[in-house]
Amino acid sequence: MRGIPATFVAVLTAVMILLGYFVSLPALESARTLLLGWAVTLVSVAAIVGVFNLVAVHWRKLFIPGRERDVYSAFFLLAFFVTLVVGLWLSPSDAQYQHIVTSIQAPVEISLMAVVAVSLAYGVLRMLQRRRDLMTILFVLSVLFFLILESGILAPLAYNPLLKQILHLVNRIPLAGARGILLGIALGSLTTGLRVLFGSDRPYRG
Repeated sequence: MRGIPATFVAVLTAVMILLGYFVSLPALESARTLLLGWAVTLVSVAAIVGVFNLVAVHWRKLFIPGRERDVYSAFFLLAFFVTLVVGLWLSPSDAQYQHIVTSIQAPVEISLMAVVAVSLAYGVLRMLQRRRDLMTILFVLSVLFFLILESGILAPLAYNPLLKQILHLVNRIPLAGARGILLGIALGSLTTGLRVLFGSDRPYRG
């Protein structure tokens, strides 16, 4: 019985937001805007709480006696507080501040993507050892082909107009796959939303 009020509030909120998009009524539009504003505020507060929890975890790793100190926690805390102080001093909209953050963040993201690529290539080889059906072989060949293509080895072929057009068409294939993944994520989110709307899933019960 305790879950019934929470389910009623969740379903009613979802219905009001959906109707606010499809029915042109000032009251529904105002309710939708208000509820979405509350949601954005709660998400922002949750993100801030998560950041402070992360800082607290690294602080405990570094300063609580009786446990091994992690040097990476010191780098994290130093980078966090320097970024926070400089950001509050210059403001996040400052061009110089954005340039510094981007210069640090971009190499880190590129390094992570490189690690992900190597991990996926290793996982593909492991999968080929376990399963050797047609789809697995095609998948492995496509991965190897696109790794070679993106490495720049075939760049001299781009001087030929015909080969350049073929490479341009081939490079658009991963975009189609990425759009397929985004469509899958959208459909999964829609399915999850409908399950919450109809009361099948109740993640708000804890």
